Amino acid sequence: MTREDFEELVSQALDRIPPELTRLMDNVAVFVEEEPPPEDPELLGLYEGTPLTDRGEWYAGVLPDRITIYRGPTMRMVDAEGGDRELVVREVEVTVVHEVAHHFGMDDARLHSLGYG
Repeated sequence: MTREDFEELVSQALDRIPPELTRLMDNVAVFVEEEPPPEDPELLGLYEGTPLTDRGEWYAGVLPDRITIYRGPTMRMVDAEGGDRELVVREVEVTVVHEVAHHFGMDDARLHSLGYG
């Protein structure tokens, strides 16, 4: 799958998030990168920033939160499972929802309990 196709899957996953939630997203940007940091080579996605639940009156003039979805490890994981395009679509969607949920303040334990682990 090309990078452009993968980026389109990320965009489609974002579009499937209900509008009532995306309207609440604030000061966050989503990126696709090929590989995660070397210290975590199997990382599929990463949220960096201050979750909405932790923001207070002090929160102003800051750079946007950053959600990064990593193409390389996603494709390797799908290949290792003998998957096809549908598995890539599913994994991208789970990863995007997982990282967006961090923006809303959900922790990994809660996400895993909901099937977004």
